[in-house]
Amino acid sequence: MSLHDVRIAPLDEHNRALLANVHPEPYDNPTPSGRYNLAVIGAGTAGLVTAAAAAGLGAKVALIERDLLGGDCLNVGCVPSKSLLRAARAVHQARHAGVFGVNVGDVSVDFAAVMERMRRLRAEISRNDSVARFRSLGVDVYIGHGRFAGGNSIEVEDRELEFARAVITTGARASAPPIAGLDEVPHLTNENVFWLTELPRRLLVLGAGPIGCELGQAFRRFGSEVTIVANEILPKEERETAAVVAESLRRDGVRLELGVQIRQASRRGSEVVLRYERDGEASELLGDHLLLGAGRAANVDDLGLERVGVEYSDKGVRVDDGLRTTNPAIYAAGDVCSKYQFTHAADAMARIVIQNALFFGRKRASALTIPWCTYTSPEIAHVGLNARDAAAAGIETDTFTIPLADVDRARLDGESEGFVRAAVRKGSDKLVGLTIVAEHAGEMIGEAVLAMNQSIGLSSFANTIHPYPTQAEALRKLGDAYNRTRLTPKVKLLFERLLSWRR
Repeated sequence: MSLHDVRIAPLDEHNRALLANVHPEPYDNPTPSGRYNLAVIGAGTAGLVTAAAAAGLGAKVALIERDLLGGDCLNVGCVPSKSLLRAARAVHQARHAGVFGVNVGDVSVDFAAVMERMRRLRAEISRNDSVARFRSLGVDVYIGHGRFAGGNSIEVEDRELEFARAVITTGARASAPPIAGLDEVPHLTNENVFWLTELPRRLLVLGAGPIGCELGQAFRRFGSEVTIVANEILPKEERETAAVVAESLRRDGVRLELGVQIRQASRRGSEVVLRYERDGEASELLGDHLLLGAGRAANVDDLGLERVGVEYSDKGVRVDDGLRTTNPAIYAAGDVCSKYQFTHAADAMARIVIQNALFFGRKRASALTIPWCTYTSPEIAHVGLNARDAAAAGIETDTFTIPLADVDRARLDGESEGFVRAAVRKGSDKLVGLTIVAEHAGEMIGEAVLAMNQSIGLSSFANTIHPYPTQAEALRKLGDAYNRTRLTPKVKLLFERLLSWRR
């Protein structure tokens, strides 16, 4: 089941308010009059940013959405998931308050209230992405399925729009791995897990990527029995980084079944059954709900791309470095064409599209410095390449690591698990990448992004005064660690002679 079948549930006052903002019914589409400078298909982050910015610059803009304005981020991604993760962190902090000498007694979770809070906040935030707001910005908003009709036109319901330039921002959706029987087993994805009103007693999570780990940890903290099943945990991370999160999950009580191959999914009465193999031995797992936490597919179906010569595959629309498709009048941005499937990446790509499509710009997507964060506890935040990926790219590096246990504020906060690690080009302080594993890693990574974006070397971190005590001091300590390597025995000897002479 997906949003294409049922838009959202339950239909309480908050979700009704959400729908009134992002998919109002009844709704009369505008009557096209003249050619649009820009027609945008898909009103997720990339589409909204493109439409709003272009209209603000004076362009005549059409924005087309078949489901819910706001896309994944607002409706089934960043906004609802981070609401749940914050609630899960509050539960965890309350249960462990005793280490600070604070006794709170038994801690219970009202799961229905957790979900109601999420729906209320999502509805409030949805005003920013609403049809009414975008119409007030001068954008013509069309609700319906948009398809290229050929030439420079798009069909939407009973309307036909003409455009000078078009942008495909249809995003991506959760996809199911090719496992026998999975199609016959009801399962949750990031699209419908937020419809729950009752806490699953036993939750099986298939996949240990960011979604599987984030939601698996959250539901365990709420009280579900959670088992995460995968070949390996956070496979895109360095093993030391992934191991920190794995240990945190285990401490929370999450069962990790790693190094396995899923062979079949089925139902046994009201139970979900996953049959798997590890080292040639067969076994099975039982649960009440199954959550798919692995796999994404680009939304490229039934867009009429063949009619207008736009090349695509199941991985998405093909674009060049300027985000132009194989049709020079059509661009793409966001998850439908990028390996960086993040809201902030979609936002940044949309800004490139506006400049290149409307103003003869030459902006390149490859020039973007894109950070990303996995919001487990602790969080993992990155920018650039880690040492492993740099080596694979043929870049020699030196690495510097500061454990959070060496940072006073982290110890005082009881959050000393993790580290900050910088990779620099060998023999220099030029940053190749930086990784932070910490409870608030996502809040700390921005300094490193700015440094890489402005070609600021690691040594400059040491010269940047950080308030004491803060966890961000770990970044200054990285700079100090690099500077210590410049004090070679020869330099130290020269300093000793100079200081001796000055005594």
